[in-house]
Amino acid sequence: MEENIDANNDQFNDDLENKNKDKPKFYHKHQKGISMILFFVIAMLGGFIGNALATHFQFSKQPVFYQSVNTNNNTNKNSNSITEISKKTIQSVVEIQTEAISTNSFFPQAITSGAGSGVILSKDGYIVTNHHVINGADKIRVITHDHKSYDAKLIGYDASTDLAVVKIDAKDLIPAILGSSKKLEVGNTAIAIGNPLGELGGTVTSGIISATDREITIDNQQMQLLQTNAAINPGNSGGGLFNERGELIGIVNAKSSGENIEGLGFAIPIDHAKPIIESLISNGYVKDRASLGVMLSVANNPMNPNTSAVFIVNVEKGSAADKAGLKAGDQILKIENKKVSDVSDVKTVINNHKSGDTVSLKILRENDTKDIKVKLGETKQKQ
Repeated sequence: MEENIDANNDQFNDDLENKNKDKPKFYHKHQKGISMILFFVIAMLGGFIGNALATHFQFSKQPVFYQSVNTNNNTNKNSNSITEISKKTIQSVVEIQTEAISTNSFFPQAITSGAGSGVILSKDGYIVTNHHVINGADKIRVITHDHKSYDAKLIGYDASTDLAVVKIDAKDLIPAILGSSKKLEVGNTAIAIGNPLGELGGTVTSGIISATDREITIDNQQMQLLQTNAAINPGNSGGGLFNERGELIGIVNAKSSGENIEGLGFAIPIDHAKPIIESLISNGYVKDRASLGVMLSVANNPMNPNTSAVFIVNVEKGSAADKAGLKAGDQILKIENKKVSDVSDVKTVINNHKSGDTVSLKILRENDTKDIKVKLGETKQKQ
C-alpha cells in the first residue's frame, strides 16, 4: 500500500515538473517583473477612470477656488521679493470698464463710463470686484493682463459688503491663490495690484498692513477693513491686496480722500469676502441676508436741531417693514435699544441678523412713539 502512495507522489511530481518545463523560459526569468508591470497598469487605469468620473460629476456652477495650504501670515518662511510676488500675481488681476446709458431732455442717450479692477477666482472666468465698480452698469468689459478683452456677465452683488462677481467666457485663466486675513499682523507686507485712474492696468504698489480691523463707514455701511499704506488710487477698487507669498488677502475697496491725505488705503479681508463670493456664485445673492425693506434718509432732528435723525422715506411693498406697519415719514429713534442718529446705525444692526430674525424698533410718528417688532425678510439681489 505504501509503495502505491509513493509511486503516485512520484508521478505527481513528474507531471508538475513537465508542466513547468512547458512554460517559456522568459516567463520564469521575468515572472516578478511582469507581475509588477501589470499591477502598475491596473493602478493607472483605476486612477484615470476615477478622475474622469470626478470631472464628469463635478458641480459646474461652483468654481474651483485656489486656496493656500499654508495660511500662517506671521512668518517670513517662503516669502518672496516684490518682483517675485508681482510675477506670480499680476496675471490674476484684471481691468474692468463699465458703461451706463441714461436719457435726459437734452440728449437722447448719455453714456457714462467707469473703470476699476478685479481679481480672477477660477480658470473658467469667475472674477470678484467691488459692487460700487459695476453698480448701475449696462455694459461690463474685462481686460486681462495679456490685453484680451471680454464681455462680462454680472453674476451677483452685495451692496452691504461692497462685493460683486462677474463672469467672462474664457479658459485657462490664472486665478489668484487665496490666503488668510485672520492671522495678519501690523507690519506684514502688503502689495496692491490694480488699475489706478482707470488707465494704468497692472500697476503694482507695496507697503505694509497698517491696521487689521479698522472700522470704516462707506456709503452708510460700517465695514471692518484692512488698512494699508500701499498707494491706492481711484481705479484700484476691486483689485487685489497680496501678502509676501503672493496670496490674496484682501479686495481693495477704498482710499481716504482729502487734501494732503496719503497712505490710507483699505481692503475687504479675504476671510470676510470668501463666503459672500461663494454665495453670490451659487445663488446670485447672499443667502439669508436680512432685509428691512425701507429707504432711509438723514435730516436735522426736529426735537433737537443740533443732532441728526433718521427717517423712513419709502417702504417697499410686501417687505418686512410693510408687513410690520412701518410707514414713510416715521423717524427711527432706536433699533434693538440702540439710539439711531445715522443710516449706518440701522444698517449695521440689520446686517448682523439673518432673515427670519425679529428686531425691535422705537419710532416717532406724528408726535407719538411706537414700539414695533419686525420679522426681517431676505434680501434677493439676483439679476
